[in-house]
Formats: sequence, C-alpha cells, structure tokens
Amino acid sequence: MALASDGSWLTALVDAVVGLMNLIGAPGAGLAIALENLFPPLPSEVILPMAGLAAARGSFTLVEALAWTTAGSVAGAFALYAVGAWLGIDRLRALVRRMPLLKLEDVDRTVAWFARHGGKAVFFGRMLPIFRSLISIPAGVTRMPLWRFGMLTLAGSFIWNAVFVMSGYLLGDQWHVVEEYAGVLQYAVIAVAAAALVWFMVNRVRQLRSGAVNSDPA
Repeated sequence: MALASDGSWLTALVDAVVGLMNLIGAPGAGLAIALENLFPPLPSEVILPMAGLAAARGSFTLVEALAWTTAGSVAGAFALYAVGAWLGIDRLRALVRRMPLLKLEDVDRTVAWFARHGGKAVFFGRMLPIFRSLISIPAGVTRMPLWRFGMLTLAGSFIWNAVFVMSGYLLGDQWHVVEEYAGVLQYAVIAVAAAALVWFMVNRVRQLRSGAVNSDPA
C-alpha cells in the first residue's frame, strides 16, 4: 500500500502505520492501536480503516485485522488501567488537595458514581474518541475487577474496531469518507467535554465567592 505524502504529521503517521503493517502484517496494526490507546491524539479512525484496506488487498485476512486491532486495544487499555491502579484513590486525593478549584468531595462523588455506573462507562466509553483511552484510568483507580474490565473493554473495543476496519475493507480507497464522519463525532465529544469543564469551573468559582461573601462579618 502506498500513500501520497503531503508533509502533514497525519500523513507521516499514516505512512508509518502502513509501513508497519507492510513489515510485520496484522500485528503491526495491533501495535499501532495499542499506541493509540496510550496517546489519544493518534487517530484510530485512520489506523483502523487502513487495517481493513490492507486486509481487502490481501496483506492479511479480515479476521486477523479484527483480532489484532482488538488485542491492541485491550493491551493499551490494561496499560492505562495499571497507571490508574498505581495512582490509587489516596494519591488522587493528595493531588486534588493541591488543585485550587477541586475538593475532596469531588473525588468521593466520582468514585461513588463509578462504583454504580463504571461498567457502562467502560463499555460505551470505548466507543467515544478521547474517552476510549481515558476511561481506563478511573477503572484502575477504583480497582474494577480485572476480568470485568477486560470483558467490557474487549466487547466495546471490538464493536468500535469492527466498524472502522469493515469500512476500510468495504470502501477501499474511499475509506476516508468514514473518517470525516468520525471527525464530526470527535469534535462533538470535545465540545461537550469543554462545555462541561467551563460549566464546572464557573459554578465552582461562584460557590467559592458565595462562601467568601457569606463568611464576611455583617
């Protein structure tokens, strides 16, 4: 497989992934996806269709493409789970104490929420850009059982990977059509996350100001 180079970092990345797949086959796609989990700016919506395209061209089979990319997703997720487990609740609380707009109650509420909804968060989070990687860290912090984390990650990753691998396999050189739609999803997720962050900061500043006013002597 050959791609024209336009000098962009994305093209350089795609060229590197293609070269990796040409060199070691389907395991190269799995390695690329494992790295994508550890470094979210790497676009799985580009890497996965390229694996499907390689399968369509006979570099390896479709089953190999799906198996290796899903294995890479699970491996990367477990690496980030380990980071979360190392961090732990105690270290997390210590970090929050040093952050001006956060409270220890925020940690307690988040941990309680994850205890109730962590399974759904891990499963569906594997199908959202950015959160695909980040969701593994709170799972590690709260020490979600490894077997449960592994099964949910495997299921969610397989669905996400299958959509994009199959798009490359079926669309061939037109795989970038799916990438465009995935880009819209990514921008939507980033916009919602940014709006939620701004809302949290504004609300917390108001709380702090209100507390300061209420504490002033009459």
